[in-house]
Amino acid sequence: SNVMRMSVKHTLESAGFGVELAENGLEGLKSLKRMKENGGVPELIFVDINMPVMDGITFIKKVKQTSCKTIPVLVLTTESEEKKKNEGRQAGAAGWLVKPFDKDKLIKVVRKFVR
Repeated sequence: SNVMRMSVKHTLESAGFGVELAENGLEGLKSLKRMKENGGVPELIFVDINMPVMDGITFIKKVKQTSCKTIPVLVLTTESEEKKKNEGRQAGAAGWLVKPFDKDKLIKVVRKFVR
């Protein structure tokens, strides 16, 4: 949702991180391609499992098939059941956070992946 994207963006930018947003998985892949063409890629990607156009599991699988496959992908979602978490791990997710998120915990997790 737009509210969640803005909340995550505000939290991460206030901690000094740059943020690029996409509304769904397809837009995320387009954004990733555009960044790559412009000579840069993100150090970390957040994705939700429940997105329009392309769900998060499909998005992760597609990212892992590109030259950006080494970028860690963290899931930030309302989904908390083990079956979904296992699907995410099998797709290539590096971690799983359940919404609503704690701002300090989110920043701490990002700092583990971004130097």
